[in-house]
Amino acid sequence: MNNTLLFSMPGGWEWIVVVLAIVLFFGGKKIPELARGLGKGIREFKDATKEVKDQIESSDQEKPISRD
Repeated sequence: MNNTLLFSMPGGWEWIVVVLAIVLFFGGKKIPELARGLGKGIREFKDATKEVKDQIESSDQEKPISRD
């Protein structure tokens, strides 16, 4: 038996079923609010990771190179 089928990406019909289930579950009016909230969350996550990356890079540049 081929186990790769269990972890494959969904095709066209599967996406349609997923979208219909989301519409039925949340309703048409809630979907834009959910998408907006998801977008804000992704943006905040990217900003936070960029901030941490900048802090790490700036701390690496501030350290003097010691030659023993």
